[in-house]
Amino acid sequence: MTFFSPRALLALIGLFATPVFAAELPPQASGCVAKSQEISTRLEEAKADGNKEQQAGLEKALSEVNANCSEATLVKQQEQKVLDAKREVSRRQADLNKAMTKGDPEKINKRKDKLAESRKELQDAQTELETVQPED
Repeated sequence: MTFFSPRALLALIGLFATPVFAAELPPQASGCVAKSQEISTRLEEAKADGNKEQQAGLEKALSEVNANCSEATLVKQQEQKVLDAKREVSRRQADLNKAMTKGDPEKINKRKDKLAESRKELQDAQTELETVQPED
């Protein structure tokens, strides 16, 4: 009777397990499909929780996404979010500059924190824009 070495056994298990793990990882949806899937997931959760108001709102949102969503509108919305975030960063920078001229350390630190938060939101918006833009 021949036994397999531990290495051979591990390799064999790994060989058979790979397709199982690959089958469990669906490809990432993007754009309108992702938006629809997210709303559907939240809708199922609302149904499971028995939350009728949230369920009604999510059903309306899902029907609107299915009726009106296009990749172009998603890109346009995300571009607007990026512009809004850029304006917010500019406004926060101006607030910081004003606080620095007054010299109040507490306000300066507060404005720095707000500016950092706005920059993070801008970065997030830019990252999201990259994910919804079609590949060239």
